[in-house]
Amino acid sequence: MGSKNKLKRFQENILFSNVFQPERETLEKDQFSLKGQWRASYFKNNNPIVLELGCGKGEYSVHLASAEPQKNFIGIDIKGARFWRGAKSALEENRQNVCFVRAQIELIETIFGPQEVDEIWITFPDPQIKFKRTKHRLTQPAFLSRYKHIIKPKGYIHLKTDSEFLYGYTLGLIESGWGKLDYAHHDIYHNVHAPEEATAVQTFYEKKFLDENKPITYIKFQLS
Repeated sequence: MGSKNKLKRFQENILFSNVFQPERETLEKDQFSLKGQWRASYFKNNNPIVLELGCGKGEYSVHLASAEPQKNFIGIDIKGARFWRGAKSALEENRQNVCFVRAQIELIETIFGPQEVDEIWITFPDPQIKFKRTKHRLTQPAFLSRYKHIIKPKGYIHLKTDSEFLYGYTLGLIESGWGKLDYAHHDIYHNVHAPEEATAVQTFYEKKFLDENKPITYIKFQLS
């Protein structure tokens, strides 16, 4: 993407009513006004809140919002130029149950209040395979601890990834006591028993991986 295109998208994001871009300093000082107030102040309903972490282009959040209008969806990514597409589509389609936040996921506890979230999707994150990058894996213990603070008891976390490494790493954490496994499979599109919620919607990268015949793994679990 050219720099002019990025600049245009950044400028449009500022005007979009469904995009929030809190300053890092605001989050670090725990002064984000929507924390604990998403239902009352933004969505204006009491419906469940579902997060998509590392939402990329945002199309997954928009599709989920279309398929499940009885839920509220929030896509989070640090790269606003990417989710511009999803935010724009949501406005064009008048999807009032989906919005986007430009922020680092490590600050998620400053964006949502305790037990404010009902469900979390982690879709095709960078697996951060190198050992020195372990702290950046979105399913490593420090992140799971953050999720536990904001998600309701027994709320589900979903991981979809083409990385067998991240799939195995996450299963290992669950089996070591970090969570309670509900479902797992190393190739959901070649499994007739795969849950529909895992296969009904595909992200941009997911479609690309499927075209390349790469297996897509899926885990659904609750935190202990």
